[in-house]
This record gives sequence, C-alpha cells and structure tokens, in this order.
Amino acid sequence: MIGSKNLSVVNNSKAVPMGKGRLRGVIAKVLASVVACAALLSLVCASVPARAQTAFDRPGGDYFSTPVTSGDPEDCALLCERDRRCRSWSFNYPDVEGGSAVCWLKNTVPARIPGSCCISGVRGAGVIEPRIEGVETSIDRPGGDLRNFELKSGEGEEACKAACTADNKCRAFTYARPGYTGREARCFLKKDIKPPRRKAGFTSGVVR
Repeated sequence: MIGSKNLSVVNNSKAVPMGKGRLRGVIAKVLASVVACAALLSLVCASVPARAQTAFDRPGGDYFSTPVTSGDPEDCALLCERDRRCRSWSFNYPDVEGGSAVCWLKNTVPARIPGSCCISGVRGAGVIEPRIEGVETSIDRPGGDLRNFELKSGEGEEACKAACTADNKCRAFTYARPGYTGREARCFLKKDIKPPRRKAGFTSGVVR
C-alpha cells in the first residue's frame, strides 16, 4: 500500500508539469495563429488600393491647383501621392468653354458630393474606372471610322452606343468627352474593329 501511494504521488508529480506544458503549447499555437492571421489580413488590405470616386467632387480644403494637360485623372492622383501635405484630391474634366482639365490638391478630406464634372479620391487612391458591360472606359479605338458627329448637351456614351447599334454598318464606337476633341462631346462610329488604346476622356465599345 505504501509503495502504491508513493507511486501515485510520483505519477501525480509528473502529470502536473506535463499538463502545464501542453497548455502552454496550445496557447503558443493559438497566439501564433492569431499573429499569422493578422499579418495576412494587413497584407491583403495593403494590396487592395483605396478606390477613387468617379462622378463625385470634394469641394473645399484646396491649397493648390494646376492644369492637367494630359486630361488624365491618374496624373492628379499621382500629384497628391507625391505631396506630403495632400490628403485628398479632385480632378475636373475640361469645361465646355475650352478650358483644360484641372487638378485640385486638398489638405483635408471634404465630404463628397455627386458631380459628373469630376473624379475625386483620397491620398493613395489610384483611379479605378467603373466596369460597365459593353463599355470600355478610358479606351480609344482609333481608325476605321464610318462617320462622326457632335452630341447634344447632356448626351453621353449611351447615346453614342445607341447610334452605333441602330446602324447595321457600325461595328464599334468611341465617345469623346467635351474638351478632348473639341468643345462638345463627339461620337465616332466605326466600320472596323480596331485595337483598343488607353486614352483618358474616351469611352469605346464593340457592338457587333
């Protein structure tokens, strides 16, 4: 009996440290998993760019403005990225009076308001164009023209696309915003499908 009691004590003295060791091991594995998940989440978030907002303005907070001769909103986003004072930006398309596109840098992040004149974003936000079925944003398809014409005020790429759809000879179209090929918007109907080329202010599509 005495031997068995001594054996029980010895076994118990061994079992207690072993239980603590396993518990510590489990805790260490859980902590390692949490750290790994947090690191993975931060990596994923870092790889997803903050989205610029098309068809929105952010009035106020301006400290600098400059013409954008390229007419490309990405150049405005890049200006903000290179200036430490900049917290947000707004890009204004060329106006109907023949003026150039303008980039506004802001030292605050004003609330956004709807505005077809503009694209706005926060520092670090690249310009991500909207994806619309059958429409290629910031794409030109130069050449192969069937005919072209000015659009009425307020008419956009949908009117240009509709004109191409209604013409059996038209296979593709390109819409140019006001200020990019002239004061007014212009629609180019294409008899041939030409290779796409990135170009700010233009929208294209293939109809048939």
